[in-house]
Amino acid sequence: MTAPTLESQFKKFCGFGITHSQASASPVTQITLSNIDKWFKQAGVFTKSLTTTDTGIHFGKLKQKKVGLKDFKTFLADLAATKKVDLDEIQTKLTDCGDPGTKGATKAVTTGAVGRLTDTSRYTGQHKERFDETGKGRGIAGREDIHGNDGYVQGYKEKDSYDKTH
Repeated sequence: MTAPTLESQFKKFCGFGITHSQASASPVTQITLSNIDKWFKQAGVFTKSLTTTDTGIHFGKLKQKKVGLKDFKTFLADLAATKKVDLDEIQTKLTDCGDPGTKGATKAVTTGAVGRLTDTSRYTGQHKERFDETGKGRGIAGREDIHGNDGYVQGYKEKDSYDKTH
């Protein structure tokens, strides 16, 4: 396995988010601003002084929607010079960030207060009617009162006990 280079990482992030069928039609050799921002975020390049707004401004100077490797390097040099950031440090971070992906994406929290709020067995009143015994939602039956139209009011305990001889 060879060590990643800026060029190899550039090619990987050019095709990030493109379906397999689109990529097989022609090799992707240009990168969009969106993919640059994803790459910078994954590599940890963004700081308080270097943001997506800055990348947008400097990318706009190129007057293209997609850029090749040569223009990307120009973009990096211009960005580093304007924001007074070390160009070699940015390139090192971009090279060492790994393959594009969603590593470290936000996970659903199920502890503490969130766990209590999402435990349907603890719901009371009208809200407990919206879920069955397993905690699965009951849909429209849980949100609306369905009337039987049988002549009795809700909560009448002696329903159907009237003697038929009267």
